[in-house]
Amino acid sequence: MPNKNHQKRSRQIIKSFKAESLKNRPLSIKIADALTTKFGTLGFLIINLTLFITWVLVNSGKIPGISVFDPYPYVLLITTVSLEAIILAIIVLISQNREGYINTMRDELQLHVNLLTEREITKVLVLLRELLKKNNIKISDAELDEMLMDIDTSHIERKLKEQIDGKQATFAEKITEPLVKAGEKVGKSLAPKK
Repeated sequence: MPNKNHQKRSRQIIKSFKAESLKNRPLSIKIADALTTKFGTLGFLIINLTLFITWVLVNSGKIPGISVFDPYPYVLLITTVSLEAIILAIIVLISQNREGYINTMRDELQLHVNLLTEREITKVLVLLRELLKKNNIKISDAELDEMLMDIDTSHIERKLKEQIDGKQATFAEKITEPLVKAGEKVGKSLAPKK
């Protein structure tokens, strides 16, 4: 039977970040999300096209009874469309920033789950190896030995940061890195086995 901490952790992981974020978002974000939902529809496109076509027809004198108020080159129309584009872009960016935050939180959670999973799998491998020893079954497997070593997350983090920053390793780093790795392996092999 799983322990209570594991069950509690599982329940916390299952909670949806998006649902939590939607519930706790400020009024300004709720308005931006609602507007973004409306702006991203075919209906909004049709309304805009209808307004623009009507504007051009009225201001080119094609509709009798309505006087021209923005003659060609339609400076007022161009200004209005530019302002609309600026406002729409800002509203969409507000929604995207919130989505980006949610995605960052999900990625962080996924990383923690993956690290926990890796530790649990390593523990299972250790237990299997102990069972094999207890039953006097000898298996020599270099790949298994490598799997039983702890993952150096700081090394992975540094490498990812270098890739993201575009930093190339210096000549000295390229030469010393294999030596450092070899030293770490020797140190782990000399460490007392449990």
